[in-house]
Amino acid sequence: MTDKILAALRGHEAELVAIRRDLHRHPETAFEERRTADVVAERLTGWGIPIDRGLARTGVVGTLAGNRPGQRAIGLRADMDALNLQEKNEFDYRSVHDGKMHACGHDGHTAMLLGAAQYLAANRDFAGTVHFIFQPAEEGEGGARVMIEEGLFDRFPCDAVYGMHNMPGLPAGSFAIRPGAMMAASDTWTVKFTGTGGHGSAPERGTDPTVPMANFIIAMQTIVARNVTPFEAAVLSVGHVHGGAWGSPNVIPSEVVVRGTARSYTPATRDLLERRLGELAAGIATAHGCAADYHYLRRYPPLVNAAEHTAIALAAAAATVGKDRVDGDTPKLAGAEDFAFMLEKKPGAYILLGNGGDGSAGGCHYVHTPHYDFNDTVLTTGSAYWVNLVAQELA
Repeated sequence: MTDKILAALRGHEAELVAIRRDLHRHPETAFEERRTADVVAERLTGWGIPIDRGLARTGVVGTLAGNRPGQRAIGLRADMDALNLQEKNEFDYRSVHDGKMHACGHDGHTAMLLGAAQYLAANRDFAGTVHFIFQPAEEGEGGARVMIEEGLFDRFPCDAVYGMHNMPGLPAGSFAIRPGAMMAASDTWTVKFTGTGGHGSAPERGTDPTVPMANFIIAMQTIVARNVTPFEAAVLSVGHVHGGAWGSPNVIPSEVVVRGTARSYTPATRDLLERRLGELAAGIATAHGCAADYHYLRRYPPLVNAAEHTAIALAAAAATVGKDRVDGDTPKLAGAEDFAFMLEKKPGAYILLGNGGDGSAGGCHYVHTPHYDFNDTVLTTGSAYWVNLVAQELA
């Protein structure tokens, strides 16, 4: 059966490559994916798949019923947005938009789900309903959350949802997944330390907020080392420091700001990071005669795969490429993914598809870098996985 699926998909491989490269050439960032949505909508409609548009501004949902009776419905999700990044590739389908680039492979994700939709539209031998969810704004703007808030699962009920992402460094066409927490929660935090400031020659005449900020940056690393259980993982990093004016190095600023990210995998650890960052900021500021204004923003939740649906995804992956090319216990990733919002609402699973080696090994570069490119040789593999997943879920 899988050989038949792959053979049929390979018959359309040139078309999938053309779609993928067209999307790569015309990247669109969060909530601006109008051209991309038009491409998706036109293809789905042409294959006889009813569509609905407008969720989260540019989202597209195609709905396909099988030829056999069945009440179960599943959602298959692909993200469509690009990044604000200047591309440095020189191939002919490089981005035509300065400062925008498909540097995470969402062009490939969209093309693979379209390939599966085309095959399934022509081979509806399944029982139930498939919703093809083409989502905007995964990159930092929470498009999945917005689609849900605007009624995604009310209008398109799903018993389970599934996602997939390419992964440079994994052998091309292999798969990797794990049950439970697979990707981290991604939160941001900000602390503004306030003092009186003063003249650099007379620090004793005021209070200097740069000192508690410096102490805080060092002390915050004790949270992971001394407060988080060694059986859990967490990351705290500083990404922004600002204070004073470049042209006035002899002025002690009255305010300094430090911002960063917090990554965790469980609600308890997430709560602990939020609480301890605030306690440290307040305590250190007070000790130096300053004040601390602290804000913690919960952004993407941890991505948690349901055990039952991880097993289904594993079976679909094995049916696609063989068991020896599927890792069912891949290490956790500290990166975040807004498909986690969908997995908070519905059970399901998120799988990684190998995109090949890194740049030094002659394969692709890592995601979010200016020389990254999706590996077109895995387009039919990804599409076949989706088809096999439908077979597993809606047999």
